[in-house]
Amino acid sequence: MINKLMSFIILPIALSIPRVNAQDMSEVEIEILPVRENIFMLIGQGGNITVQIGKEGVLVVDTQYAELSDKILTAIRSLSNRPIRYVIDTHHHSDHVGGNANIAKAGSTISGGNVGGDIGDAAEGAAIIAHENAMLHMVVPEVGEALPSEYWPTITYFTPRRDMWFNGEGIRIEHQPNAHTDGDSIVYFRQSDVISAGDVFNNSMYPFIDVVNGGSIQGIIKAANNLIDLIIPVYGQEGGTLVIPGHGRLSNMADVINWRTMLTIIRDRIQHMIDRGMTLEEVLAAAPTQDYDARWGRDSGFWTTTMFVSTVYQNLVDAVNAEEGTE
Repeated sequence: MINKLMSFIILPIALSIPRVNAQDMSEVEIEILPVRENIFMLIGQGGNITVQIGKEGVLVVDTQYAELSDKILTAIRSLSNRPIRYVIDTHHHSDHVGGNANIAKAGSTISGGNVGGDIGDAAEGAAIIAHENAMLHMVVPEVGEALPSEYWPTITYFTPRRDMWFNGEGIRIEHQPNAHTDGDSIVYFRQSDVISAGDVFNNSMYPFIDVVNGGSIQGIIKAANNLIDLIIPVYGQEGGTLVIPGHGRLSNMADVINWRTMLTIIRDRIQHMIDRGMTLEEVLAAAPTQDYDARWGRDSGFWTTTMFVSTVYQNLVDAVNAEEGTE
């Protein structure tokens, strides 16, 4: 029986806490990569930032760390001097929301009518948009302390998606349930044909599955399939819709398909080992990721290959135990 297998889980608690502590970012430079005519990717320390510019202002997806806010704002101002109107958080981790307060404070919200007249500070600061679960993790975290209120989203959604129109194009914000976390969003710029994927797609390493905050291997794979459904290539798997990953280089359908295939194969290998009654130590010794480690693996750092395999193993064991418990 699965429930007799060794129960083992790695809880990367430090990664589940949105950190706002001071860090030495003095040597970090912000690189600007043009993606489409009005879409740019900013690369620094932490999650990739997406910037959309236009006549109505600036929209920013994710904000990296607070210590980099001045450099990020300088980079944005080199692209447009119009006000920052919106910040969208793809999830709640510190390397994606650490600059929320500073970036939003530098912007302004479009307001008018009774709101503008009755609430004196209604237009102060850009609006911050995120899924409701991401908001809850900032306000009432599973571990650690809550973020100060100036980091919190001012607009949340709890439905499968939220649509908006800004700078002449439709923007669809889609919830990806129980993937990297339970509050992940991808942001699809429909006219520009660019998707900002957050950490449901990490083009630099095996995915960090934040089980403390609702993440799962099945959800990560489902999110990859959702991305593939949205992407239209020019030829074969190349070109066409561009995807800005949470970390790593600018990507297209081929990259996302390779990611999805890798995750599916590793999941199925580990599930097969579980079905044969193998313990975690036996699964680790069997090295189910060996042929992918050169591209995706890490032997040290905050998220190693061993941590990834152990988390996938426990995810799958828990899923089987839950299913048996309902029978």
